[in-house]
Amino acid sequence: MNARYFDEPIFLRLGTKLIREIASLDDAIEFLDAWPPAQRNLFHEMAWRMCCEAFDGHKPLAVARDAFEGFAKRANILEAQPPSVTAVKNQVTSAERAKT
Repeated sequence: MNARYFDEPIFLRLGTKLIREIASLDDAIEFLDAWPPAQRNLFHEMAWRMCCEAFDGHKPLAVARDAFEGFAKRANILEAQPPSVTAVKNQVTSAERAKT
């Protein structure tokens, strides 16, 4: 498993129907790089810096994930897990409980 994958993905709401999953450090950096320059602010800069430092091994991956999540929340694009993901997780959990 790639060590640069987040423990839990971050979901972003882009537009009215599009949900994007950010599952790794590479996804986060790519998203931040593509963010429109006119909309960049201190939260974007901090998230980008923490992601780059984690990429270089100077910060833990969790710090980068938290900074990216904070940026997404401030940009009003943070989305709760889509219902289909939650439903699948609940089904797996129920099946695991039934085995014990």
